[in-house]
Amino acid sequence: MNESVSPLAPQASLYIVATPLGNVRDITLRALDVLRAVDVVAAEDTRHSQRLLDAHGIRANLLALHEHNEQAGATRVIAMLEEGRHVALVTDAGTPAVSDPGARLVARVQAAGHRVVPVPGPCAAIAALSVSGLADGAFQFVGFLPPKPAARRAMLEALAPVAATLVFYEAPHRIAECVDDLLAVLGGERELVVGRELTKMFEQVQRLPLAEAPAWFAADPNRQRGEFVLLVSAPPPREGVPAEVERTLRLLMAELPLKSAARLTAELSGVSRNVLYDLGLSFKAADQGD
Repeated sequence: MNESVSPLAPQASLYIVATPLGNVRDITLRALDVLRAVDVVAAEDTRHSQRLLDAHGIRANLLALHEHNEQAGATRVIAMLEEGRHVALVTDAGTPAVSDPGARLVARVQAAGHRVVPVPGPCAAIAALSVSGLADGAFQFVGFLPPKPAARRAMLEALAPVAATLVFYEAPHRIAECVDDLLAVLGGERELVVGRELTKMFEQVQRLPLAEAPAWFAADPNRQRGEFVLLVSAPPPREGVPAEVERTLRLLMAELPLKSAARLTAELSGVSRNVLYDLGLSFKAADQGD
């Protein structure tokens, strides 16, 4: 990089810096430039982030900012920005504020009138999607499901009719019960892709029918270790109603009464208006159960 050109904005800003999921070399040149240049690096775990900085020869002033002190940390960061200091936010792995601390900080910094700058890079959800073979259509990022079984199943029931690949994060101590609930609610015919320990030494990507998933995890205790991204394929199209027609109906229902949405979808697709009207009713029932 030309040392005369600063990687920082003219005004004091908060930089949301994506860092490696595991492999320390999975960091962008721009991220390294920003981490070297800012006045403070706010980190989810300062010891973890210090190892990353040391690996790249970066000296930085570290500030702890995690889920338990995010509001107080946001106050400190805003004060620094008002003093004209640049601040970077990093989490332990991947992109901050995506199922990681940072969203509340970003909202408060924006509300205070300061600039927030993305410095994109690794994201576990996108990494898993890229090797899943399921990302040729829409996907919906869910993140972590509720830890309690009843709440988890209720959320899955609401997600069951969504015509998109579903993307979840899960921790090792809940992976078995989570997969059991995916099977019970979403059905065994849908495909599951397991992304485990992505970019790390024991990385594993496995695709299999949901019906086979509990046995696959039980066959080797090591398969329940590490951090997980789970991707579940979209539901199979209803008989006589292609998935793209379902998507059209849903889009029109968001803007029009069901009767009109069903009529227009029928005209566009050739599918029976009555079939589409009944399908729309099932969508509404599922949405109301959310």
